[in-house]
Amino acid sequence: MKRSCKWPEVAAFRLIRHHLVGQNPANFIAIGQNICGVQAQVMSAAEMQLWARRHDLTRAEIHSALWEKRRLVKTYGMRGTLHLLPAADFSIYINALKKSQVESARRSMSRFGITAKEAEGLNEAAMAALSGGPLTKGELTERVKPKVGKKVRAGMAQFWNIFRSAFAAGLICYGPESGKEAVFIRVDQWLAKQKEISETEAQQMLLRRYLRAYGPATLRDFSKWTGLLMKEAKAVWEMLQEELIEISIEDERAFLLRDDHDQLINGSPDGQILRLLPHFDPYLLAHADKNHLVDSSHYKRVYRNQGWISPVILLDGKVIGVWSYTRRAKRWALEIEPFQKFSKAIGAKIETEAASLGNFLGTSWEIKFGNPS
Repeated sequence: MKRSCKWPEVAAFRLIRHHLVGQNPANFIAIGQNICGVQAQVMSAAEMQLWARRHDLTRAEIHSALWEKRRLVKTYGMRGTLHLLPAADFSIYINALKKSQVESARRSMSRFGITAKEAEGLNEAAMAALSGGPLTKGELTERVKPKVGKKVRAGMAQFWNIFRSAFAAGLICYGPESGKEAVFIRVDQWLAKQKEISETEAQQMLLRRYLRAYGPATLRDFSKWTGLLMKEAKAVWEMLQEELIEISIEDERAFLLRDDHDQLINGSPDGQILRLLPHFDPYLLAHADKNHLVDSSHYKRVYRNQGWISPVILLDGKVIGVWSYTRRAKRWALEIEPFQKFSKAIGAKIETEAASLGNFLGTSWEIKFGNPS
């Protein structure tokens, strides 16, 4: 039986599942698990993505979880992009995406004439070189050069991360940074032993987690979010068919986990929910069609060229403006660019958010509100 709802109900459901509602936040590792990790091409943005969901969090706690307690891990996740993922879930993401991402890495390497056998040899050389401990990317490159053939050496000079195949296979991940250079480390030396999990089971678990955080959604959404080909995503989707329920959202067709239907219909929060979301926030990245998030007239101000996602002002699940910040002397200057005229109440909520972000970053703020455009 098809159920129906409206976009405000969908937004409320997703805001709750993203820990963007309420004053009793979850542990930030659990938050990372519930939203399927945070995108980490820019490390400061990844930290702010967690802050947006837990305002009393400190950067020191994130760094400790990542580099000391090893409860988070930095590696390549959905769409082949860098993520911070809960370390306990590492095998879920790796095994769900391994085949697709290894094939993608191999295709990139093949443009340099590197065969699958040579790529496998590079992985073996990298693992041997890292057996003595972490190495910077430059150090690892120099160590493996004598162990690989001419085509691989040539590829190293042109392919920024020639070791992507080893990441995709779950053999290596990022280690504690050394200055500005990336550090790589063997997973078996860095993380606790991972639970064995098959590709099929991992993909089913990933789809369930995706729908819990981003549902209702479509097969096309899931394919785009993961980076899996449609035929691969469809195979996973069909395995869970009995767990899904069809939802009509103002005449648009989508699907939800059957167990989540009651919360979708009954879970609307009280009052307006305003949040400042940073670059690449996962809330903005999970659906192929973004019309429910931002009006088409402002689309390119949020989803910019070369995959850049602007920091946004989110009100009740919809983007009502963008923001940016620059350093001025000992404080940060926050510039607000509204899409519409803000009420005093919304302006006050933005100032509250900015003050919390200033505390998180350990600096004071000055705010400039621009004119609607």
